Amino acid sequence: MEFIKPKAYSKLLGIVLLLASLLCNNEKSYAQDPKLYVFLSFGQSNMEGNAPFEPQDTTVSNRFSVLQAVDCPELGRKKGNWYTAKPPLCRCKTGLTPMDYFGRTLLDSLPKDVRIGIINVAIGGCKIELFDKDNYQTYTATAPEWMKSALNEYGGNPYGRLVELAKIAQQSGIIKGILMHQGESNTGDQEWPKKVKAVYGQLIRDLNLNPASTPLLAGEVVNADQGGICASMNKIIATLPTTIPSAHIISSAGCTAVADHLHFNAQGYRMLGERYAKTMLSLLK
Repeated sequence: MEFIKPKAYSKLLGIVLLLASLLCNNEKSYAQDPKLYVFLSFGQSNMEGNAPFEPQDTTVSNRFSVLQAVDCPELGRKKGNWYTAKPPLCRCKTGLTPMDYFGRTLLDSLPKDVRIGIINVAIGGCKIELFDKDNYQTYTATAPEWMKSALNEYGGNPYGRLVELAKIAQQSGIIKGILMHQGESNTGDQEWPKKVKAVYGQLIRDLNLNPASTPLLAGEVVNADQGGICASMNKIIATLPTTIPSAHIISSAGCTAVADHLHFNAQGYRMLGERYAKTMLSLLK
């Protein structure tokens, strides 16, 4: 039998301890907290948030956080870092969104040791095609000038930014659902449910999620009862669960809108956010 010499043994032991230390540190850095519930959100202007937020909207629990999607030096925020979810939750100068009151409402009904983290990537006026990772470049190639500055903030690829941030979030918590508000720019498009299914499927695969435990919540556009100019799209949105079994539709009935009949006002966003949350609560239970 050969024996390891003392000096060689000491060196070998040092290497083993170093590797063990690195493994432990890595495990600590990437430990998922099962009580940090993460939600992804995407869409167009009503998910961005079109209404100015009001003083009542700026008081937020530190249990509710946003993973910053773009650099906002004027807000003291950097992309990829967590911050208390005070509006704006999308980009630097966006307004109140359904996500503001989605998070608040969840916290009111969940155990006190549960935290909520959200990611919000949205661009006003975009079609669902913008979030199709296989075809988005065809869409962005003809994007209007007014959309390009927002696109540039996401590195030209909003879907890619959403996945990038989601993977960061997965190092800290568990993705519990995906929220979408989009459809105005696809009004009348009978293929919209299939296009949404493609985006949802890409997210499921790219993030290694289980569709059975990762519901998709899709909000209606401004309702006919508010004179919504795209309200006819709600009939198409209503068919989404037949294409995606884990999809659930969030009614916009009674959610108040601004004069353009395209965007919700602040109260409408609060109402819609609460409805997203109540549906999600029923699924979490």
